[in-house]
Amino acid sequence: MPKRILQGVVVSDKQEKTVIVRVERTFLHPLLRKTVRRTKKYHAHDESGAIKVGERVQIQECSPKSKLKRWEIVSEQA
Repeated sequence: MPKRILQGVVVSDKQEKTVIVRVERTFLHPLLRKTVRRTKKYHAHDESGAIKVGERVQIQECSPKSKLKRWEIVSEQA
């Protein structure tokens, strides 16, 4: 099964080797037929520690690295 890849914005880099990424998704409300935006935060592994707050990144599923970390940074976007 392929691993999921999500895009989001880094909202916190205070932890060592961990960043928190906010991922936004949009969907059509089933009854109102209106576009709705929802966000979710993911803890992602950043081995180098080079990622800073505000940067757009891609995260990919991985095996569990800690209690909350199930994602890792794949690439940084401009």
